[in-house]
Amino acid sequence: MLWTLRPGNCLSPLASCVLVASSLSTALPHASPDHRYDKRQTSPSSPLVNFQVSEPILTPPGNANQYGCIHSQLLMEHDFAFSYGKPFVAGSYTPPPCSFNRVTMNLTVTSKGRQFDRLGLMYLGDIEVFRTSTAEPTTNGIIWTYVKEMEQYEALWKTDQKIIFDLGNLIDNTYTGIFSTTLTATFFTAPNPRPTADQILPISAEASGRDAPSAFSLPSDTALVNHQIPQNVERAVVSLSACGQATEEFWYTNVFSSEINTFADEIGTLYGYSPFREVQLLIDGQLTGLSWPFPIIFTGGIAPGLWRPIAGIDAFDLREHEIDITPWLPVLCDGASHSFEIRVAGINDDGHGAASLSETVGSSWIVTGKIFLFLGPEGSITSGSPPKVDVSPPKLEIASTITTNSTGANETLTYSTSATRSISITSEIKTSNGSSIPASWIQDLTYTNLNVLSSQGFTQYTKQSTTGSDRSSSRYRNDYSYPLTVNSTVSVSDNGDFGIDASLSRDLEFAVNGPAVFPSKVQPFNHNAFSPVTLFTLSGRQQPVPLSTSPLPFFSGAWTTTTQTGEAHYLSAGNRSYSFGTTSQHFIFTGLEGTVDAGTNLELYKRDVKAVNATVVSDVEALVGRRVNASPLLGAAPGLVAQQDVGAGSVKELLGRGPGRSKDVLVMASGHTEERTTA
Repeated sequence: MLWTLRPGNCLSPLASCVLVASSLSTALPHASPDHRYDKRQTSPSSPLVNFQVSEPILTPPGNANQYGCIHSQLLMEHDFAFSYGKPFVAGSYTPPPCSFNRVTMNLTVTSKGRQFDRLGLMYLGDIEVFRTSTAEPTTNGIIWTYVKEMEQYEALWKTDQKIIFDLGNLIDNTYTGIFSTTLTATFFTAPNPRPTADQILPISAEASGRDAPSAFSLPSDTALVNHQIPQNVERAVVSLSACGQATEEFWYTNVFSSEINTFADEIGTLYGYSPFREVQLLIDGQLTGLSWPFPIIFTGGIAPGLWRPIAGIDAFDLREHEIDITPWLPVLCDGASHSFEIRVAGINDDGHGAASLSETVGSSWIVTGKIFLFLGPEGSITSGSPPKVDVSPPKLEIASTITTNSTGANETLTYSTSATRSISITSEIKTSNGSSIPASWIQDLTYTNLNVLSSQGFTQYTKQSTTGSDRSSSRYRNDYSYPLTVNSTVSVSDNGDFGIDASLSRDLEFAVNGPAVFPSKVQPFNHNAFSPVTLFTLSGRQQPVPLSTSPLPFFSGAWTTTTQTGEAHYLSAGNRSYSFGTTSQHFIFTGLEGTVDAGTNLELYKRDVKAVNATVVSDVEALVGRRVNASPLLGAAPGLVAQQDVGAGSVKELLGRGPGRSKDVLVMASGHTEERTTA
């Protein structure tokens, strides 16, 4: 077999490209991205331990708690084999036989064979409480454990619930990986608990009565519900859960709709509506809040070798966005029914540089929401002045150029997008204490994106940055920034075999102050709430560790900063595929006594980890300045020069462009199953 490398397809700064070789097997040893670690690359005899680097989840050690309850309960033990349209359903959850104020949840998954990454959504009744995705298995198997804080759903855990877990998967002669899952919840009592919502309402399809998941799929669905809000609500917050799938999985690389056929003859039609997305919350048809989404990259995205064993940022626990709707309470507490709707917008362009928000996007965005209600005394009625809504269209600027080669064919497409937007909603509310207090919700967002498609679309460079600041009169504040840079090049042979070279650099900065609905993970550190504490290891085991030898302060917030860099190669030949690469991640979790800009900040957790060809070659982890992992190779498994039989069947499934079709969407939405085939 002879590989043909298109001119200009070598990536900088990668050291090598997928070069011409007489056979794939002889090419592989020379394509290792880091030859210094070849001596570690022996065939694994045990499952590869995958993991997401994230804030530590601290719990009391042992089975006894000086503050009260510790109780564990199995929620799910299930194999997701041919589970397309067949979610796990259990109506047997009942609250534990003791009082509790904190809940953690442990999901452990094993898989073996060949399989795509899959999206998983967990519901308590009609309410989504956990959105995750899977790692892609290997021939010798993988295992991962993720531990999630769940105290924000205390009002749900206090009552009987139907548990629905939707993880759509397909099994056939090629894709053999079954996801075997165990889900356990632990309930316990913590000192000085933070307030949680008294009632939680769904913004969902409310399909649990049919034993079906309740997600909406946009744009095919209308993600709208009506609720009559209790009249004694004194604070209300909506959370939005949204991610793109199929033609929208790599939305940040999409082109303007006027240019989707720029390289139609070479790589096919590109996906449109621009590389900009806006998730919107509307109350009674009025824009109430925004989320400019974080670019999630799942473990099969771009090149699978990037994500073994280190998963992409937030890939195992997709982050939700909070929007304070307290300024709307004078309207919502009138005893009438009100509508809540989620929309996703991109950009329409006229082909001459003019841009406006689109009313639709490609298929599909999987969305749900929740309304967290904090109640005043029973019988009280919240009133006040209607909200003053100051929302103007975003300021959008777009530009693009196309260059041609000597034959007159399109060679390069360069396009840029920038957006800024502010939203301000204010009102006066009168609650049970009889006094009028100001309520406000303010957001300021900035976005830039540059994409360059060269070599007739076979090479793409993406550089994007999103920054935002959300502020509420409740003293809640969220400042965030997530830049991303991706390089990818595709090489295709005459018989349809292909290779991908890719490099990536991405960051997440996320600072939260004040009364967030979702725990910032800093609470167990406050005043040394537990010491010693239990820290979950990569294998899901509990490891007791001392927290700090000196008293810790009370933190009003937390600041997470993390950076991932990597390079990887992917080869697909016949019915076999291979991927290998190098990824590093630097992670710092800081407690805030003030804000990021002012006040005393203390580093609470730090981790630096590097993996080469599915082997962890360095790993340093520290808790409040003290190293906690027993080995620099904690969780490592011996690696290979290339991981075989990774779960991707086409260029388009990996990159969102090029030959083939997009990946199947196997999430059930609005009680129906999404179409499997998407052009």
